[in-house]
Amino acid sequence: MIPVPLLVCVMGGWCAVYLADTLLKLSSTHRIRYESWLASRGLMLSPFHVRWQTTMFNRLFAYCARINPRAQYLWFNSGLVFGVVAMLGSVVLLTKTLQQTLAQMTSEDPRMGGQQALQVVIPGVNLPTSQLAYFFIALLLSGVIHELGHAVAALREQVRVNGFGIFVFVVYPGAFVDLFTTHLSLISPTQQLRIFCAGVWHNFVLCVAALAFLFLLPFLLFPVYSTGGGALVTEVVQGSAADGPRGLVVGDIVTGLEDCPVRGVEDWSSCLTHLSHTPQTGYCVPGASLQPSWAHGRAFKRLDGTMDCCSNNSLTDLCFSYMRPPGKSSREREYACMPVRKMVSGTRVCRTDGDCVDGHAHVDGICVTPSLENRTRFIRVTHPPNTHMLFVGYPPHLQYAVSLTNFIPRFAFLHLDLPVFLETFCKYVVSLSGALAVVNSVPCFALDGQWMLNALLEATLVAVVTDRQKRELIGFFLLLAGSALLAANVALGLWMVTAR
Repeated sequence: MIPVPLLVCVMGGWCAVYLADTLLKLSSTHRIRYESWLASRGLMLSPFHVRWQTTMFNRLFAYCARINPRAQYLWFNSGLVFGVVAMLGSVVLLTKTLQQTLAQMTSEDPRMGGQQALQVVIPGVNLPTSQLAYFFIALLLSGVIHELGHAVAALREQVRVNGFGIFVFVVYPGAFVDLFTTHLSLISPTQQLRIFCAGVWHNFVLCVAALAFLFLLPFLLFPVYSTGGGALVTEVVQGSAADGPRGLVVGDIVTGLEDCPVRGVEDWSSCLTHLSHTPQTGYCVPGASLQPSWAHGRAFKRLDGTMDCCSNNSLTDLCFSYMRPPGKSSREREYACMPVRKMVSGTRVCRTDGDCVDGHAHVDGICVTPSLENRTRFIRVTHPPNTHMLFVGYPPHLQYAVSLTNFIPRFAFLHLDLPVFLETFCKYVVSLSGALAVVNSVPCFALDGQWMLNALLEATLVAVVTDRQKRELIGFFLLLAGSALLAANVALGLWMVTAR
């Protein structure tokens, strides 16, 4: 559900702005001066919407439009081709996303969540408040690059740019360019298509550039940050299973989870997934150290059918199960409550007693396995030079409790969060710029797709459908279908995010 404090802050802020704007416009003493002040600064206010427009960037756009005309001709023609392909691809993607959303709504399988290529993003709901700065800056950057493409393409086709602006709608920032519509209507449909496709084309290029930067980041930061030596802890959730005197702290380097080596964040995630779906690891301990459970209380069954032999309030002991050593009347499973850190420190992992035999076939120990509830795991986290951190719980909880990075500083004065910032920002740029390219390509009213479709129909159907009204009617029904498809995705996406 939408967090109430965030909703109150947003609504209260907009109500205060709109109330102040209304009072100043109704004031007989301040109205003229206030409206002159807004006009001189290019500001416009309306409910839940504020925008700023300026002409200060017109010279920059004109300069960019004059750089290497031949290369720009090829560049924007490539954008035209991409825009047409993206318009078709966006319809296919939205149709698939709608099918996935409907399947998720009718299914009780939690694994189906998060499989959609496109998702509605609501700050504070499915976007953590700690990530808001990344989200808004990346969204604004994607919007500015989008409009830069429109502006430069328009000037190349001799269409005047009246101005460039930035707006905020509710909480979402964006950008726009104001084109002289008379000039736009005088050029050919192909020229119009170059202008209309330039925005999504530049979003796609920005997405690819951010993806390339993300891929090359380890090489770019190699002189000051190393990778492949483990996963560096950058944050530990306070009060979580990883917190505490013998837990993880910021700056620790995790190199292993049980016998699974960790060379980076990807290994950390894959090791936790592997440990979640495989039986609990055992440990080789000397047979003499075992204590039968009768010395600590008889073993008993938990509600889920698993066995326990330790007191419920024990913080240092854990119930271990093992097969009765050879030579006794029968080999039955026995249980012993033992001090867990003492028993597993410095021991090797095992699955059977055979894994605890040395090279001379002499039984070096017995394989003991923690007797835990279903889906619960005992995990040794290696983070030298400290002793193992011992975790008992559901493995995904450990993943949520710790934030890590692949980049380890080579020098003490370097900040741990710099690579994290670059990685996270690039991921947001890839996601948001790609999403803008897809959404703006949809043949939908009030989006770039509307003008792209109209120009495409004018450029391709003139010889087939000579009547202009019929072409407009075809375009209207196509836009109606595209708008309905996008609206259905947004409505169901909002319901999925806020209702669950």
